Amino acid sequence: MTTPAPPDLLYSETEDDLRAAVRSLLTDRGGPTAALAEAETGRPYDPDLWRSLATGMGTAGLLVPERLGGQGATAREAAVVLEELGRSVAAVPYLTSAVLAVRTLLGCDTARPEVAGPLAALADGTRVGALAVPLPTAPGGAPHGTVRGGAGLSGEITSVAGAAGADVLLVPADTGLYAVDTTAPGVTVTPVIPLDLTRPLARVTLTGATATLLAEPARARTAVADALLTGAGLLASEQLGLAEWCLAETVRYTGGRHQFGRPVGSFQALKHRLAALWLDIVSARATARNAADALATGSPDTAVAVAVAQAHCGEVAVRAAQECVQLHGGIGMTWEHPAHLYLKRAKSDQIALGTPGRHRETLARLVDLPGPTG
Repeated sequence: MTTPAPPDLLYSETEDDLRAAVRSLLTDRGGPTAALAEAETGRPYDPDLWRSLATGMGTAGLLVPERLGGQGATAREAAVVLEELGRSVAAVPYLTSAVLAVRTLLGCDTARPEVAGPLAALADGTRVGALAVPLPTAPGGAPHGTVRGGAGLSGEITSVAGAAGADVLLVPADTGLYAVDTTAPGVTVTPVIPLDLTRPLARVTLTGATATLLAEPARARTAVADALLTGAGLLASEQLGLAEWCLAETVRYTGGRHQFGRPVGSFQALKHRLAALWLDIVSARATARNAADALATGSPDTAVAVAVAQAHCGEVAVRAAQECVQLHGGIGMTWEHPAHLYLKRAKSDQIALGTPGRHRETLARLVDLPGPTG
Protein backbone atom coordinates (compact mmCIF):
# COMPACT_ATOMS: atom_id res chain seq x y z
CA MET A 1 0.00 0.00 0.00
CA THR A 2 1.44 3.36 -1.08
CA THR A 3 1.74 5.95 1.68
CA PRO A 4 0.28 9.29 0.52
CA ALA A 5 2.75 12.14 0.23
CA PRO A 6 2.59 14.66 3.10
CA PRO A 7 0.97 17.99 2.23
CA ASP A 8 3.21 20.86 1.16
CA LEU A 9 2.35 23.59 3.66
CA LEU A 10 4.89 26.11 2.38
CA TYR A 11 3.54 29.15 0.57
CA SER A 12 3.79 29.00 -3.21
CA GLU A 13 5.10 31.85 -5.32
CA THR A 14 1.52 32.65 -6.38
CA GLU A 15 0.43 32.80 -2.75
CA ASP A 16 3.35 35.06 -1.83
CA ASP A 17 2.48 37.40 -4.70
CA LEU A 18 -1.16 37.49 -3.60
CA ARG A 19 -0.11 38.23 -0.04
CA ALA A 20 2.11 41.10 -1.16
CA ALA A 21 -0.70 42.63 -3.21
CA VAL A 22 -3.30 42.36 -0.44
CA ARG A 23 -0.89 43.65 2.20
CA SER A 24 0.07 46.59 0.00
CA LEU A 25 -3.59 47.50 -0.48
CA LEU A 26 -4.39 47.28 3.21
CA THR A 27 -1.27 49.25 4.15
CA ASP A 28 -2.14 52.00 1.67
CA ARG A 29 -5.63 52.18 3.17
CA GLY A 30 -4.25 52.72 6.67
CA GLY A 31 -4.22 49.20 8.15
CA PRO A 32 -5.33 48.95 11.79
CA THR A 33 -5.55 52.73 12.13
CA ALA A 34 -8.08 52.85 9.32
CA ALA A 35 -9.97 49.91 10.86
CA LEU A 36 -10.24 51.86 14.11
CA ALA A 37 -11.57 54.92 12.29
CA GLU A 38 -14.03 52.76 10.31
CA ALA A 39 -15.33 51.20 13.54
CA GLU A 40 -16.42 54.67 14.64
CA THR A 41 -18.48 55.35 11.51
CA GLY A 42 -21.23 52.86 12.26
CA ARG A 43 -21.07 51.46 8.69
CA PRO A 44 -21.12 47.66 8.34
CA TYR A 45 -17.97 47.78 6.21
CA ASP A 46 -15.76 50.09 4.17
CA PRO A 47 -17.31 50.01 0.66
CA ASP A 48 -14.28 51.53 -1.08
CA LEU A 49 -11.87 49.05 0.48
CA TRP A 50 -14.22 46.17 -0.32
CA ARG A 51 -14.53 47.32 -3.94
CA SER A 52 -10.76 47.45 -4.32
CA LEU A 53 -10.23 44.10 -2.63
CA ALA A 54 -13.16 42.16 -4.08
CA THR A 55 -13.56 43.63 -7.55
CA GLY A 56 -10.27 45.37 -8.26
CA MET A 57 -8.11 42.45 -7.12
CA GLY A 58 -10.68 39.73 -7.82
CA THR A 59 -10.39 38.11 -4.39
CA ALA A 60 -14.16 37.74 -3.97
CA GLY A 61 -14.15 35.02 -6.62
CA LEU A 62 -11.11 33.02 -5.53
CA LEU A 63 -13.20 29.99 -4.56
CA VAL A 64 -15.40 30.16 -7.67
CA PRO A 65 -14.43 28.17 -10.82
CA GLU A 66 -13.61 30.24 -13.89
CA ARG A 67 -16.54 28.79 -15.84
CA LEU A 68 -18.85 30.30 -13.21
CA GLY A 69 -17.25 33.74 -13.28
CA GLY A 70 -14.59 33.36 -10.63
CA GLN A 71 -10.81 33.08 -10.40
CA GLY A 72 -10.63 29.30 -10.14
CA ALA A 73 -8.25 29.36 -7.18
CA THR A 74 -8.42 27.26 -4.01
CA ALA A 75 -8.83 27.55 -0.27
CA ARG A 76 -5.06 28.04 0.04
CA GLU A 77 -5.26 31.39 -1.76
CA ALA A 78 -8.35 32.42 0.18
CA ALA A 79 -6.48 31.57 3.38
CA VAL A 80 -3.69 33.98 2.44
CA VAL A 81 -6.23 36.77 1.98
CA LEU A 82 -7.75 36.01 5.37
CA GLU A 83 -4.32 36.03 7.03
CA GLU A 84 -3.78 39.57 5.79
CA LEU A 85 -7.29 40.64 6.77
CA GLY A 86 -6.61 39.24 10.24
CA ARG A 87 -3.41 41.27 10.45
CA SER A 88 -5.27 44.47 9.66
CA VAL A 89 -8.66 43.62 11.29
CA ALA A 90 -10.15 45.19 8.15
CA ALA A 91 -13.91 45.79 8.18
CA VAL A 92 -14.81 43.91 4.98
CA PRO A 93 -17.27 41.01 4.49
CA TYR A 94 -14.75 38.59 3.03
CA LEU A 95 -15.38 35.64 5.34
CA THR A 96 -19.15 36.06 5.28
CA SER A 97 -19.60 36.75 1.55
CA ALA A 98 -16.61 35.38 -0.38
CA VAL A 99 -16.31 32.25 1.77
CA LEU A 100 -19.53 31.28 3.56
CA ALA A 101 -22.06 32.57 1.03
CA VAL A 102 -20.02 31.49 -1.99
CA ARG A 103 -19.39 27.98 -0.65
CA THR A 104 -23.09 27.59 0.12
CA LEU A 105 -24.03 28.46 -3.46
CA LEU A 106 -21.35 26.14 -4.84
CA GLY A 107 -23.02 23.33 -2.92
CA CYS A 108 -26.23 23.90 -4.89
CA ASP A 109 -26.93 23.05 -8.53
CA THR A 110 -24.84 25.71 -10.28
CA ALA A 111 -26.43 24.82 -13.64
CA ARG A 112 -29.60 26.52 -12.46
CA PRO A 113 -29.76 30.26 -13.25
CA GLU A 114 -31.22 30.91 -9.78
CA VAL A 115 -27.89 29.74 -8.37
CA ALA A 116 -25.45 30.78 -11.11
CA GLY A 117 -26.67 34.39 -11.19
CA PRO A 118 -26.11 35.22 -7.51
CA LEU A 119 -22.87 33.24 -7.50
CA ALA A 120 -21.42 35.28 -10.39
CA ALA A 121 -22.50 38.52 -8.70
CA LEU A 122 -20.77 37.52 -5.45
CA ALA A 123 -17.68 36.37 -7.36
CA ASP A 124 -17.16 39.70 -9.11
CA GLY A 125 -17.89 41.67 -5.94
CA THR A 126 -20.85 43.60 -7.32
CA ARG A 127 -23.11 42.08 -4.66
CA VAL A 128 -22.50 41.05 -1.08
CA GLY A 129 -24.04 37.92 0.40
CA ALA A 130 -24.42 36.38 3.82
CA LEU A 131 -25.37 32.94 5.06
CA ALA A 132 -28.24 33.53 7.47
CA VAL A 133 -27.18 31.33 10.37
CA PRO A 134 -26.04 32.43 13.84
CA LEU A 135 -22.30 33.16 13.83
CA PRO A 136 -21.56 30.59 16.60
CA THR A 137 -23.00 27.74 14.49
CA ALA A 138 -20.35 25.01 14.22
CA PRO A 139 -19.89 22.60 11.32
CA GLY A 140 -22.38 19.82 11.88
CA GLY A 141 -24.56 22.09 14.00
CA ALA A 142 -28.24 22.80 13.36
CA PRO A 143 -28.39 26.16 11.55
CA HIS A 144 -32.02 26.18 10.46
CA GLY A 145 -33.37 28.00 13.48
CA THR A 146 -37.03 28.89 13.30
CA VAL A 147 -37.42 29.81 9.61
CA ARG A 148 -40.41 28.17 7.94
CA GLY A 149 -41.20 27.96 4.26
CA GLY A 150 -44.57 28.12 2.52
CA ALA A 151 -46.15 31.04 0.71
CA GLY A 152 -43.21 33.06 1.97
CA LEU A 153 -40.41 32.70 4.49
CA SER A 154 -41.19 33.52 8.10
CA GLY A 155 -38.99 33.35 11.15
CA GLU A 156 -36.05 34.99 12.88
CA ILE A 157 -32.31 34.35 12.90
CA THR A 158 -30.11 36.05 15.48
CA SER A 159 -26.42 36.98 15.43
CA VAL A 160 -26.02 36.76 11.66
CA ALA A 161 -22.57 38.01 10.65
CA GLY A 162 -22.49 40.05 7.45
CA ALA A 163 -26.28 40.51 7.20
CA ALA A 164 -25.98 44.25 7.78
CA GLY A 165 -24.78 45.60 4.45
CA ALA A 166 -25.56 42.43 2.50
CA ASP A 167 -27.58 42.48 -0.73
CA VAL A 168 -28.71 38.87 -0.60
CA LEU A 169 -29.25 36.44 2.26
CA LEU A 170 -28.97 32.68 1.88
CA VAL A 171 -31.57 31.39 4.31
CA PRO A 172 -31.80 27.74 5.39
CA ALA A 173 -35.41 26.84 6.19
CA ASP A 174 -37.37 23.69 6.91
CA THR A 175 -38.29 23.41 3.22
CA GLY A 176 -34.82 24.05 1.72
CA LEU A 177 -32.30 26.80 1.07
CA TYR A 178 -33.55 30.14 -0.23
CA ALA A 179 -32.11 33.38 -1.61
CA VAL A 180 -33.73 36.48 -0.14
CA ASP A 181 -33.13 40.04 -1.30
CA THR A 182 -32.56 42.25 1.75
CA THR A 183 -34.66 45.03 0.20
CA ALA A 184 -37.69 42.78 -0.38
CA PRO A 185 -40.92 43.34 1.56
CA GLY A 186 -41.11 41.31 4.74
CA VAL A 187 -37.35 41.35 5.32
CA THR A 188 -35.98 43.27 8.29
CA VAL A 189 -32.28 43.34 9.12
CA THR A 190 -31.70 44.91 12.54
CA PRO A 191 -28.08 45.59 13.50
CA VAL A 192 -27.10 44.65 17.04
CA ILE A 193 -24.15 45.96 19.00
CA PRO A 194 -21.38 43.36 18.69
CA LEU A 195 -18.24 42.90 20.75
CA ASP A 196 -16.20 43.12 17.53
CA LEU A 197 -17.13 46.36 15.78
CA THR A 198 -15.23 45.29 12.65
CA ARG A 199 -17.53 42.28 12.05
CA PRO A 200 -21.10 43.52 12.59
CA LEU A 201 -23.96 41.24 13.60
CA ALA A 202 -27.66 41.59 12.90
CA ARG A 203 -30.99 40.00 13.65
CA VAL A 204 -32.85 38.90 10.52
CA THR A 205 -36.65 38.86 10.73
CA LEU A 206 -38.69 37.39 7.88
CA THR A 207 -42.44 37.91 7.64
CA GLY A 208 -43.86 36.17 4.58
CA ALA A 209 -40.78 37.26 2.63
CA THR A 210 -40.55 36.44 -1.07
CA ALA A 211 -37.68 34.02 -1.67
CA THR A 212 -36.11 31.96 -4.44
CA LEU A 213 -35.60 28.26 -3.78
CA LEU A 214 -31.98 27.26 -4.34
CA ALA A 215 -31.92 23.70 -3.05
CA GLU A 216 -34.23 21.09 -1.58
CA PRO A 217 -33.78 20.20 2.12
CA ALA A 218 -31.30 17.33 1.72
CA ARG A 219 -29.00 19.22 -0.63
CA ALA A 220 -29.44 22.40 1.39
CA ARG A 221 -28.19 20.67 4.54
CA THR A 222 -25.14 19.37 2.67
CA ALA A 223 -24.39 22.79 1.13
CA VAL A 224 -24.64 24.60 4.46
CA ALA A 225 -22.56 21.97 6.25
CA ASP A 226 -19.81 22.26 3.60
CA ALA A 227 -19.86 26.06 3.86
CA LEU A 228 -19.55 25.98 7.65
CA LEU A 229 -16.67 23.49 7.45
CA THR A 230 -14.88 25.66 4.87
CA GLY A 231 -15.54 28.79 6.89
CA ALA A 232 -14.22 27.24 10.10
CA GLY A 233 -11.10 25.97 8.35
CA LEU A 234 -10.31 29.33 6.78
CA LEU A 235 -11.18 31.27 9.93
CA ALA A 236 -8.06 29.67 11.42
CA SER A 237 -5.98 31.63 8.89
CA GLU A 238 -7.59 34.88 9.99
CA GLN A 239 -6.79 33.97 13.60
CA LEU A 240 -3.21 33.21 12.56
CA GLY A 241 -2.77 36.60 10.90
CA LEU A 242 -4.23 38.34 13.93
CA ALA A 243 -1.87 36.53 16.30
CA GLU A 244 1.16 37.29 14.13
CA TRP A 245 0.37 41.01 14.11
CA CYS A 246 -0.06 41.03 17.89
CA LEU A 247 3.29 39.33 18.42
CA ALA A 248 5.15 41.57 15.95
CA GLU A 249 3.61 44.73 17.39
CA THR A 250 4.37 43.66 20.96
CA VAL A 251 8.00 42.83 20.13
CA ARG A 252 8.34 46.20 18.38
CA TYR A 253 6.86 48.11 21.31
CA THR A 254 8.78 46.32 24.07
CA GLY A 255 11.98 46.79 22.10
CA GLY A 256 11.51 50.56 22.07
CA ARG A 257 9.98 51.09 25.49
CA HIS A 258 12.65 51.74 28.15
CA GLN A 259 12.61 51.30 31.92
CA PHE A 260 15.60 51.41 34.26
CA GLY A 261 17.75 52.46 31.32
CA ARG A 262 17.08 49.43 29.15
CA PRO A 263 14.36 48.16 26.77
CA VAL A 264 11.61 46.33 28.66
CA GLY A 265 11.78 43.66 25.99
CA SER A 266 15.21 42.70 27.27
CA PHE A 267 13.80 41.61 30.65
CA GLN A 268 14.02 37.85 30.91
CA ALA A 269 10.43 37.33 32.07
CA LEU A 270 9.05 39.19 29.05
CA LYS A 271 11.40 37.40 26.65
CA HIS A 272 10.15 34.06 27.95
CA ARG A 273 6.51 35.10 27.52
CA LEU A 274 7.07 36.26 23.97
CA ALA A 275 9.12 33.18 23.08
CA ALA A 276 6.33 30.93 24.37
CA LEU A 277 3.80 32.90 22.32
CA TRP A 278 5.99 32.57 19.22
CA LEU A 279 6.02 28.79 19.63
CA ASP A 280 2.22 28.78 19.91
CA ILE A 281 1.92 30.83 16.73
CA VAL A 282 4.29 28.52 14.83
CA SER A 283 2.00 25.63 15.76
CA ALA A 284 -1.03 27.67 14.78
CA ARG A 285 0.51 28.36 11.38
CA ALA A 286 1.02 24.64 10.80
CA THR A 287 -2.55 23.74 11.75
CA ALA A 288 -4.11 26.62 9.78
CA ARG A 289 -2.08 25.82 6.67
CA ASN A 290 -2.94 22.14 6.99
CA ALA A 291 -6.65 22.95 7.17
CA ALA A 292 -6.44 25.23 4.12
CA ASP A 293 -4.51 22.60 2.16
CA ALA A 294 -6.99 19.87 3.12
CA LEU A 295 -9.88 22.05 1.94
CA ALA A 296 -8.03 22.85 -1.29
CA THR A 297 -7.24 19.23 -2.13
CA GLY A 298 -10.46 17.65 -0.88
CA SER A 299 -8.54 15.48 1.57
CA PRO A 300 -10.51 12.72 3.31
CA ASP A 301 -9.07 14.08 6.57
CA THR A 302 -10.48 17.58 6.02
CA ALA A 303 -12.87 17.44 8.96
CA VAL A 304 -10.02 16.36 11.26
CA ALA A 305 -7.72 19.11 9.94
CA VAL A 306 -10.39 21.78 10.47
CA ALA A 307 -11.18 20.57 13.98
CA VAL A 308 -7.48 20.59 14.94
CA ALA A 309 -6.99 24.08 13.50
CA GLN A 310 -9.99 25.57 15.25
CA ALA A 311 -9.28 23.83 18.55
CA HIS A 312 -5.82 25.46 18.58
CA CYS A 313 -5.91 28.73 16.61
CA GLY A 314 -8.84 30.30 18.44
CA GLU A 315 -7.08 30.10 21.80
CA VAL A 316 -3.71 31.19 20.39
CA ALA A 317 -5.26 34.30 18.84
CA VAL A 318 -6.90 35.28 22.14
CA ARG A 319 -3.68 34.70 24.08
CA ALA A 320 -1.67 36.77 21.58
CA ALA A 321 -4.17 39.64 21.77
CA GLN A 322 -4.22 39.54 25.56
CA GLU A 323 -0.43 39.68 25.70
CA CYS A 324 -0.44 42.55 23.22
CA VAL A 325 -2.82 44.59 25.37
CA GLN A 326 -1.07 43.80 28.63
CA LEU A 327 2.53 44.29 27.48
CA HIS A 328 1.67 47.64 25.94
CA GLY A 329 0.90 48.82 29.45
CA GLY A 330 -1.37 51.83 29.83
CA ILE A 331 -1.49 52.69 26.13
CA GLY A 332 -2.77 49.20 25.38
CA MET A 333 -5.90 49.97 27.40
CA THR A 334 -6.81 53.06 25.39
CA TRP A 335 -9.30 53.38 22.55
CA GLU A 336 -6.72 55.20 20.43
CA HIS A 337 -4.42 52.17 20.21
CA PRO A 338 -5.83 49.42 17.95
CA ALA A 339 -4.86 46.59 20.35
CA HIS A 340 -8.43 46.40 21.66
CA LEU A 341 -9.72 45.74 18.14
CA TYR A 342 -7.52 42.66 17.95
CA LEU A 343 -8.64 41.40 21.34
CA LYS A 344 -12.30 41.87 20.42
CA ARG A 345 -11.85 40.20 17.03
CA ALA A 346 -9.96 37.33 18.68
CA LYS A 347 -12.69 36.81 21.30
CA SER A 348 -15.39 37.02 18.64
CA ASP A 349 -13.54 34.57 16.38
CA GLN A 350 -13.06 32.20 19.29
CA ILE A 351 -16.80 31.47 19.41
CA ALA A 352 -17.47 31.92 15.67
CA LEU A 353 -18.30 28.70 13.79
CA GLY A 354 -17.83 26.66 16.94
CA THR A 355 -15.82 27.13 20.11
CA PRO A 356 -12.45 25.41 20.62
CA GLY A 357 -14.16 23.07 23.08
CA ARG A 358 -16.79 22.14 20.51
CA HIS A 359 -14.09 21.39 17.94
CA ARG A 360 -12.17 19.26 20.45
CA GLU A 361 -15.33 17.23 21.00
CA THR A 362 -15.69 16.85 17.23
CA LEU A 363 -12.06 15.81 16.92
CA ALA A 364 -12.43 13.18 19.64
CA ARG A 365 -15.40 11.72 17.80
CA LEU A 366 -13.65 11.75 14.41
CA VAL A 367 -10.55 9.93 15.64
CA ASP A 368 -12.50 7.69 18.04
CA LEU A 369 -10.77 9.12 21.09
CA PRO A 370 -12.78 8.39 24.26
CA GLY A 371 -13.61 11.44 26.33
CA PRO A 372 -13.40 11.70 30.11
CA THR A 373 -15.94 9.72 32.08
CA GLY A 374 -17.69 10.89 35.20
